[in-house]
Amino acid sequence: MRSHLPAAALLAAVMLPVAAVAAEATARLPALSAEDSRRVGALMARMSVDEKVGQLNQVAGADATGPVSPAKAEDLAAAVRSGRIGSMLNIRGAAATRQYQQWAMRSRLKIPLLFALDVIHGYQTVFPVPLGETASWDLGLIEQSARIAAIEASASGIHWTFAPMVDVARDPRWGRVMEGAGEDPWLGAAVARARVLGFQKRRLGDTDAVMATAKHFAGYGAALAGRDYNTVDMSLQQLHDVYLPPFKAAADAGVASFMNAFNTLNGVPATGSRYLQTTLLRRQWGYDGIVVSDWGSVGEMITHGFARDAAHAAPLALNAGNDIDMESHVYDKALAAAVRSGAVATPTLDAAVRRVLEMKARLGLFKDPYRFSDERRERQALSNPAHRLVALEAARKSAVLLKNHERLLPIPPRVRHIAVIGPLARARRDLEGGWLVNSSPQHVVTIAEAIKARAPAGTQVTVLDGCDVDCASDAGFAAAEAAALQADLVVLAVGEGWDMTGEDRSRADIGLPGRQNELVQRVARAGKPVAAVVLGGRPLILNTVAEHAGAILLAWLPGSEGGNAIGDLLFGHVNPSAKLPITFPRSVGQIPISYAHYMTGRPAGAVRAPYRSQYIDSPNTPLYAFGHGLSYTTFEYTAPALSAAAIKADGKATLRFTLTNSGAVYGEEVVQLYVHDEVASLARPVRLLRGFRKVGLQPGASAQVEFTIDRATLSFIDASLASVVEPGSFRLMVGAASDDLRLEARLEVLP
Repeated sequence: MRSHLPAAALLAAVMLPVAAVAAEATARLPALSAEDSRRVGALMARMSVDEKVGQLNQVAGADATGPVSPAKAEDLAAAVRSGRIGSMLNIRGAAATRQYQQWAMRSRLKIPLLFALDVIHGYQTVFPVPLGETASWDLGLIEQSARIAAIEASASGIHWTFAPMVDVARDPRWGRVMEGAGEDPWLGAAVARARVLGFQKRRLGDTDAVMATAKHFAGYGAALAGRDYNTVDMSLQQLHDVYLPPFKAAADAGVASFMNAFNTLNGVPATGSRYLQTTLLRRQWGYDGIVVSDWGSVGEMITHGFARDAAHAAPLALNAGNDIDMESHVYDKALAAAVRSGAVATPTLDAAVRRVLEMKARLGLFKDPYRFSDERRERQALSNPAHRLVALEAARKSAVLLKNHERLLPIPPRVRHIAVIGPLARARRDLEGGWLVNSSPQHVVTIAEAIKARAPAGTQVTVLDGCDVDCASDAGFAAAEAAALQADLVVLAVGEGWDMTGEDRSRADIGLPGRQNELVQRVARAGKPVAAVVLGGRPLILNTVAEHAGAILLAWLPGSEGGNAIGDLLFGHVNPSAKLPITFPRSVGQIPISYAHYMTGRPAGAVRAPYRSQYIDSPNTPLYAFGHGLSYTTFEYTAPALSAAAIKADGKATLRFTLTNSGAVYGEEVVQLYVHDEVASLARPVRLLRGFRKVGLQPGASAQVEFTIDRATLSFIDASLASVVEPGSFRLMVGAASDDLRLEARLEVLP
């Protein structure tokens, strides 16, 4: 087996060392220079109320990514020249952004625009969707993909991306689960930090960095019934303990902006929540960046029944702490009047405007409004072949080997006839997923093409769709079964299409679309070994696939190089190393589901007993647990040692053990540390992820792995919303998945 990258020298030139993000590095917003501070102050003194309001008005350009049509270009130009727009979204390209910036420079005060865009998983080079990329558990790689997205986007005139989405999500029916890092706050915080540092280059203001946005603040991932834009109802303790840690990590990493959420939280729209945006974010966390609404969410407070009309919604949002109104035009229509009537105090307006102007100063736009709109740099950045090499590495490291019965994979050389069957066998656009910006799907290699390119000379490869991705008809099933009957091995490519997951793509049934399960059954009826490749942006109900396929490779929606990565993994050119960042349930009836569940007073046992917390028609356990992921090699965990049996609440201990590659090929293992507080003032989950390491080992090699056990590892949010470590006994568990724990130690925290 090979573990290689083509053009390794090119890749090395753009990859960040893992050590660069191994520590919890932070990069708070850079301080303003004295010159910029004076410039902003002088500008504020000259601005009229209407011009101040204009800086808080964000308007879409060419494309609508919300429920309204974009304005006409001539109307936008007039509004920019009159100083009524402070930032724009969905204008991209060095030439286009330069044109709009020229119009801004004709306004009375010549305040430059900010250009924003949803760069979710790449600009031109498309990486795996964020949930898939998180499955790599490779923080260096995650930071690097954001770095490349920033290089490409900033070269196209973009200053600001509305990413990363850091919502913790435990309901895979929610379409936007694909944009985040999954169900766990510890892993989510680490990924949030890495992506912020990647987008902002740890030095916001360079022309190859973009402002990052932590969204959606807060609780959006817990939308009821997994339905997009729906309400959220939870205790503040759960909000702080589970859903806020990734946002705090983003703030500590110096994220330039926060975006509030569409949802109500305990009855209050997040856009109008003073608790979230002012009490918590500004005062308790000391955050000094920009807060922007989500698309139209200021106006949607009227629909929620929280505001009477625009005249009511504008002061509610600004007084709560929302600086910029994205595309509801409520500020444009009603905020100036609210200031003049006293509904909004002038210092409140000024504070919001100052934050926007200071961000423009940090980006150097007052000195050179066109510094990001350089067509020569754009051509260079968008034609860099090294970027696709990183996308290939990301796709390889994101694919999770869910099942490999009797080591069906990698495909052995003795296989001389492969049937590649399924609605996604020849897919190009579907491999890239949603939220594309500037990609070229025609350059994507399909799964079938990748298999043909890697199969040994003389191997016959037959390709059949069976049905399209919606799979409404079984007309192609008989031909698919016949092709399987003639083959030595079937590679079955099934799952979701690119437009079945993402914003506005919630699904009540998260099984394979249409009649794909019937296709799986028909192909398996041929009696030949089946290796399934599953594409999708969320956990899917895979019981039928798990029953009939000997191996399952979950490739997510893997991006520009997804086909090549899948080919490399199927043939063993690369060893799978990814682990699930989110639980895969057996049925929709188990949702919401998480590994970090609480013990009940009547817990279910391994054998069914009456009057327990259990189903009568299903096990409680998921199909595939959080942290699960197989390899073509095996790993042994031995010799655990804890440096101290007891510590004080602010003390530290070290847990050490030996990890050995006991198999025959090179592999990387994601070692996971879980903690359980056995008795506390609030019942605690049965286990919580509190550390992980990704360790690569040659066959037969061993490594010492250690985790530091400290306050961060042991603390939780108590009923008074304080972070506490309470005296008592803690179980420390280490293993390969949340349901595959190999070592255990016990630590006492002393009073």
